[in-house]
Amino acid sequence: MDPVDALLEIASLLERERASRYRAKAFRQAAATLQDLPDDVRADPTRLRATKGIGESTFAVIRQAQAGQVPDYLVELRGDVEPERVSELRSKLRGDLHAHTDWSDGTTPISVMAAAARAQGHEYQAITDHSPRLRVARGLSAERLREQIPLVRAESSDGFTMLAGIEVDILEDGSLDQEDALLGELDIVVASVHSKLRMDARPMTARMLAAVAHPRVNVLGHCTGRLVQGDRGTRPPSQFDAKAVFAACAENGVAVEINSRPERQDPPDELIAIALEAGCLFSIDSDAHAPGQLSLLDHGAERAERAGVPASRIVTTWGLSRLLAWAE
Repeated sequence: MDPVDALLEIASLLERERASRYRAKAFRQAAATLQDLPDDVRADPTRLRATKGIGESTFAVIRQAQAGQVPDYLVELRGDVEPERVSELRSKLRGDLHAHTDWSDGTTPISVMAAAARAQGHEYQAITDHSPRLRVARGLSAERLREQIPLVRAESSDGFTMLAGIEVDILEDGSLDQEDALLGELDIVVASVHSKLRMDARPMTARMLAAVAHPRVNVLGHCTGRLVQGDRGTRPPSQFDAKAVFAACAENGVAVEINSRPERQDPPDELIAIALEAGCLFSIDSDAHAPGQLSLLDHGAERAERAGVPASRIVTTWGLSRLLAWAE
């Protein structure tokens, strides 16, 4: 087995199960380091082990792969990490409108996320790093976002398009945490609440209504903000008038995100039903913060299929031209 392939598969599996980001990053770094080494260093165990970026665990994987074996750690992960869930709807998804890079709180560069999206068979992938006030996630200032936009679009290639976007914070008064003119330069705008999640239902409803009425917003991200499992613990859903918010989404052509992260499962099933009745569009997104998490779309697709969401109302089943016409 090619050692670089083994290291990258391990990284992807660790990312899919939302293991320590530092552990997955170590395997990606080792793969990049190994790829750049001359053949004579690769073949010399002493010099290879002494190379910066190659640690004890990654060295063991490399040596087993070089010996013609599938590394033990890879075999273990293949058995432990939940395989991708197969559904008819998953096969209809053509892209993803919510993902992060190391420009904010993701783990890898734009180019690595682009390569992973192509490997998933996507026709398009949006990069939606955070906005300025989410400082804990290194949110992008207007200047940094302007710098990022051409770099994202430059990763497009034949049959695959990278979309420049943002996950913009919905501030307490319902305004958006970025310059309006700059939002107008983007392909996709996902608007999400990240602060004051426990505010009373009435002001939270007003906050969300103001955001979805903004002409630049395309997707309402993880609408309740809840966490149901995982290393970050659990968090109850925000309280708001779902019928009013989803009616506004339908009126303004804003898609309700079905967030595919298993720790979120957002919106809850009962809110998906309300959004369906309101006539909403939906967007099944990975909210990936690492390349291996792009595959989490299978979780979102399975939930949407179980909830009876028609593929025709899911914007991420649409081709690029139709998607961009809607986003405009």
